[in-house]
Amino acid sequence: MNESTDRGRTAHPWYSRPVLFVSDVHRALRFYIEKLGFEKRWHEGDGKGGVCQVDRGGCEIILCEDAARQDKSRLFVELNRDGVDELRREIAERSVPTQKGWWGYDVIKIVDPDGNELLFPLDETNDSERGT
Repeated sequence: MNESTDRGRTAHPWYSRPVLFVSDVHRALRFYIEKLGFEKRWHEGDGKGGVCQVDRGGCEIILCEDAARQDKSRLFVELNRDGVDELRREIAERSVPTQKGWWGYDVIKIVDPDGNELLFPLDETNDSERGT
């Protein structure tokens, strides 16, 4: 197929869900539900298995227990201004440890118990998060 033929095709939406490897799926679930406000959508083995999915606001994450996997993931989650404000309130109320970070611009970085990183970009007009 050449480039001009490819442009004329109807695009089909791609649906993706990141898989984050964790050493203890139940510990990870507690973190994502209690600290970050996700909801559990499904869990293999009627809640006894090592794979599950959590969702929040269209963000779907699969948690997969595999102690042999030592890789870490980084998930970039874009929120509108109100969403960032809500996130700040929730992490303060729930005492979620955060770090200021940089990923081409300022971000809030939250690290789960297995070292997977969630990055939330900050509005460039908000100077209170710039560390100045």
